[in-house]
Amino acid sequence: MLTIETLYERYKDDVFRYLVSQTRDAALAEDLLSETFLGAIRSLPSFRGGSDIKTWLFSIARNRWMQHLRRKKPGVSLDELSVLRLGDSFSETLELRAAAARAAELLGLEDERSRRIFLRRVEGFSYFEIAREFGISEGSARVIDFRVRKRIRTVLEEEGFYRE
Repeated sequence: MLTIETLYERYKDDVFRYLVSQTRDAALAEDLLSETFLGAIRSLPSFRGGSDIKTWLFSIARNRWMQHLRRKKPGVSLDELSVLRLGDSFSETLELRAAAARAAELLGLEDERSRRIFLRRVEGFSYFEIAREFGISEGSARVIDFRVRKRIRTVLEEEGFYRE
């Protein structure tokens, strides 16, 4: 039986890195990390083991991040503006956002399994972890991720969004 202390010590760094990659704000990631493990404490008795414990923790972390975004008021804060590189023009920033929105649309056209495999990879899961979660080989996980990326890149290139 895993204790919450064991889970915390084993997975805190992975969950923290994931949250920093999402938020790009270490202080916010630290807050969300705390919320994630509080949520895990509340949910641990109902955890049935249908997924890897790390996957379960990442899903709690993702849900906390999404809750934070929903609570956040619409608009752009100074912190968000500071993320822009000094060399970026406003039009370049708009192009990047348009490309990201188009990539999200294209991802939505993928079948559920391919989309979830791609998103797991984006979240930082290894091909080994993805393969185990989906009951496929590690090679299949790599191929599915590669094909999704290639389809999205091809359309973005054709539409002028993607340049190497």
